[in-house]
Amino acid sequence: MSACKRLLHFVKHRSLWTHVRRNVTTWSPVGAAFNAAHHKRPNYMFSLLQADFVKVAHPDPAFREAAEKACIDIGTVVEKLNTNVELCKSLKILLESPDIVAQLDPDTRRVAELFMFDFKISGIHLDDKLRKEAVALHVKLLDLNNEFLVGSHLPNRIASSAIPEHLQPHFADEGSFIQVGGLHADSPNDLVREIAYRIYLYPNADLMECLDELLKCRYKLAKLVGYDSYGHRALKGTMAKTPGLRGSFGTFKLSGCVCHTISLNTICFAHGRYNTEPSLYSPYLSLGACMEGLNNLFSQLYGVSLMSEHASAGEVWSEDVRKLAVVHETEGLMGYIYCDFFQRQDKPHQDCHFTIRGGRQCQETGQYQLPVVVLMLSLPHPTKRAPTLLTPGMMENLFHEMGHAMHSMLGRTRYQHVTGTRCATDFAEVPSILMEYFATDYRVISQFARHYETGQPLPENMVARLCESKKVCGAADTQLQIFYAVLDQIYHSQPQNHTTTDILKEMQQKYYGLPYTQNTAWQLRFSHLIGYGAKYYSYLMSRAVASMVWKQCFVQDPLNRDMGERYRRQMLAHGGAKEPMLMVEGMLQRQPTMEDFVDALVSELNLNFETFLMDSES
Repeated sequence: MSACKRLLHFVKHRSLWTHVRRNVTTWSPVGAAFNAAHHKRPNYMFSLLQADFVKVAHPDPAFREAAEKACIDIGTVVEKLNTNVELCKSLKILLESPDIVAQLDPDTRRVAELFMFDFKISGIHLDDKLRKEAVALHVKLLDLNNEFLVGSHLPNRIASSAIPEHLQPHFADEGSFIQVGGLHADSPNDLVREIAYRIYLYPNADLMECLDELLKCRYKLAKLVGYDSYGHRALKGTMAKTPGLRGSFGTFKLSGCVCHTISLNTICFAHGRYNTEPSLYSPYLSLGACMEGLNNLFSQLYGVSLMSEHASAGEVWSEDVRKLAVVHETEGLMGYIYCDFFQRQDKPHQDCHFTIRGGRQCQETGQYQLPVVVLMLSLPHPTKRAPTLLTPGMMENLFHEMGHAMHSMLGRTRYQHVTGTRCATDFAEVPSILMEYFATDYRVISQFARHYETGQPLPENMVARLCESKKVCGAADTQLQIFYAVLDQIYHSQPQNHTTTDILKEMQQKYYGLPYTQNTAWQLRFSHLIGYGAKYYSYLMSRAVASMVWKQCFVQDPLNRDMGERYRRQMLAHGGAKEPMLMVEGMLQRQPTMEDFVDALVSELNLNFETFLMDSES
């Protein structure tokens, strides 16, 4: 978050689902709330929602368009304020006064230092002419970022006559054209997948020019404010500190461990092991059951309960949004989570977490301002015959996003601009990825996964097979993530004097293994270049940290209250108010090395051959 964004912050029902067969399944209030059919409510917009959420989630396109314009306008003002010399001078005087600094509590000192850091990377130290140039580059980047982000999600189209007639129904019809808005990776038809890949990734000249200009502007801005590259500027304040993934994770790719694991996993895949069918699991994973499971987990780890509340008229933006109060057994109300879980027209097919209001200590009232967040998924609606049934992947995504939400709920920082997920990018995914481990541990799953009709629990061997199935392509997926991370780093390093497609082709050959397909430009669909520019490696770094925390602290007993309290105290409570690596060291009670990070990723890929042999015998 920029310095001025921080300064601006600084200054100022239940319908029980039952399905009668021989056995009747009943749910707790939380489970019932999410397995219930929806009640019609007025379709107004919750007044607290900030513009960046409105532009994504509001069902009215006029609202989305207005919110998008508001984001750009506000961003322009903020970037100008970001180089306000008088604000910076006042902060500089404070930080250079030892007597004053000595009186600051750790949170306040950390925030003041973050303010100064953000001023510096925005070019506050430049003379008037260069500072105006920096502001102009910031404003230009706002437009380029928005243009690329919008363009990266637009479908491509091709004349219908170019596609075999029997395959045309697989794509959206547009008169004499068909639209291809994705890769159709789940299609069982090889030709459909190939057509989608070639058309969806076909180069768009305007978007290519936009990306080129965006990368040039980022590099120019970084050099202007004193950094070797945009990557160096972006990674200040993170766990990684400086670019260098080609040396670290690149070695991981070449170590032979991954290649060996790919070979073993391929053997298992060839023998048909771990080839799980999601429909076999879904009846045990109703949305209500999964929410009940999360409630039980949080209660046991943190003493926190999720309580379903009726939303008032005008409080929510769609009638199927559910409101949860998060209540601690001794501390009381901790905050609110709005669950926007279901599919609807024009809603993006993405799972994400939005901070609507950050928690903070209010000096005026002496009370703590409670955080408010929104979790957005894209799940099917319940029907008259059944509640919403999740695939294992959907269930894991739900746990992942709820990890972000609890990071926000359990954060207790003095200032809202460093609360919860408002922290270093390569630390922000740790709590959410850690939740994925809980989502695949039978000791956790057995508490809630039961058939929505019969009440029968999900068999343990099915959970074991599911966990091992994730490793079948795990090594290849890790290599893919390394490729993405390195590509992102190269794009944000020194200018390469090659096209972004040439760089993609070279990096794909070196770091992935599958050949590049001619006349495609996957980088134009790499929307993470906007929000995660030079920081895409964060997913790998966060996964390594989460793996270490799980294995050292939770694998013996995932429901251990003492360890849950330690996790909350050492990692969740601080948000961005503490150096991220210090939080990791506090949790692990040691300082991890780069070898530890690499080993954590490699060990995730090792198959459990006891499960393999057990399946073979059965």
